[in-house]
Amino acid sequence: MIEKALHIRFLLFINLVASVSIISCTQLESSPYKTANLKSMTNLKTDTATFGAGCFWCVEAVFQQLDGVLKVTSGYSGGHVANPTYEQVCSKKTGHVEVCRIVYDPAKITFDELLEVFWKTHDPTTPDQQGNDRGPQYRSVIFYHNEEQKKLAEEYKAALNKSGAWSKPVITGIEPLKNYYEAEDYHQNYYNTNPDQLYCRYVIQPKLDKFEKVFKNKLKGVKH
Repeated sequence: MIEKALHIRFLLFINLVASVSIISCTQLESSPYKTANLKSMTNLKTDTATFGAGCFWCVEAVFQQLDGVLKVTSGYSGGHVANPTYEQVCSKKTGHVEVCRIVYDPAKITFDELLEVFWKTHDPTTPDQQGNDRGPQYRSVIFYHNEEQKKLAEEYKAALNKSGAWSKPVITGIEPLKNYYEAEDYHQNYYNTNPDQLYCRYVIQPKLDKFEKVFKNKLKGVKH
């Protein structure tokens, strides 16, 4: 039954994957940005997820909208170069992936729910590519923080492939988190800071519009 249900739900939500654009995030110039001060989370029980699903500007903009998500930080994971720069990662020689580190309140949103959003807002069947963004830094990957996250991700991925929700196999990597380096300041909160950038207007905004319609009950500010 889970396979059938997943198949039906994914057929309904398949149009969440952003259309291929003639614009790629690496084609845009950087703009200075300083990370905003966030409310202290010292006394709050939190958990962390790390996802790679294409350009981290897109991933960040999506997960920032979810109720229960407290902080989203763009960065680099999985490579062999310490403290890489954006230019080094874009050279495709560092082994790093553009990722978002998501700090969330598990009392409000579960890891399973984050996985649902992750798999429904990008194409997990294309190797090293999302839309016009091409390269190993854009591969689909879940860097798990513990064995429970690994188990849940593997079970979800297996159910997706068994259900035939996608016409091609889901090839998302499920790998242990071995490192994480925060990206430069100008990458943080990118969509909200640069809404008029071409990539934001023609790639991120359409994806957000679709995402907000499908996941409207999970958004911040919505009464549950």
